[in-house]
Amino acid sequence: MPLGFLKMIGLRVATPPAERMHRVAGRELPLRIVENARAKRLTLRIEPGGKGLRVTVPRGLSRSREVDEFLARHAGWLEERLKKLPERPLVRPGIKVPVRGVPHLIVHEPGGRGAADTAMRDGAPVLVVRGDIRHLPRRVSDFLKREAKRDIEALVAKHTVALGKRARAIRFRDTKSRWGSCTSDGVLSFSWRIMMAPPPVIDYLVAHEVAHLKEMNHGARFWKVCRELCPETDRCKDWLKRNGTALQAIGFE
Repeated sequence: MPLGFLKMIGLRVATPPAERMHRVAGRELPLRIVENARAKRLTLRIEPGGKGLRVTVPRGLSRSREVDEFLARHAGWLEERLKKLPERPLVRPGIKVPVRGVPHLIVHEPGGRGAADTAMRDGAPVLVVRGDIRHLPRRVSDFLKREAKRDIEALVAKHTVALGKRARAIRFRDTKSRWGSCTSDGVLSFSWRIMMAPPPVIDYLVAHEVAHLKEMNHGARFWKVCRELCPETDRCKDWLKRNGTALQAIGFE
């Protein structure tokens, strides 16, 4: 149904995010300008891994000059923050990518067939990727998705039994702003990138989202449930805070 008709009959229609490129600190970054009816002022954030920028604005300001002036005022802040972000390594032969916290050297075998898998060569862990090199990044991400499905479904089963709750569904995505989520109707979502973290951190993330099946908040009772499911909650939460940006920065395109 046309947006104009919806507005004509009095229905409030959300303005789609404005998207463009923004040059800062010598690089071009995707910029999303999102209107929020509850916003009282403009806010700026850098997407995890430095993949882009997001400006949240009050309704009606997404295409105003005020946005450009706001970005200009915060150019120095952006430059300093972007300098501190790790370089964005692209998945390719010869680099190492962590699998369950252990760095694996990516080895390309162009003549082989089949999915990527791990192995030991000369006493060191490797991730062997076969086939056309053009498909290598996708095959590495497919490998992580496959491992995430296996490990996380088992952990969800363990923690839901302990909690006495059921998850309606489990989904896997490459989310930019969060590692996991839980909806009010019991759908759990996880970023498959978490498979690059050590096993205790993976367990913490699953416990965190399962705890939301009982407490849909981040209050004291929620953290009590989370720590009961995962006694290492505090240590693993801190690890993800310190290292999560580097995992988000790895490029699979």
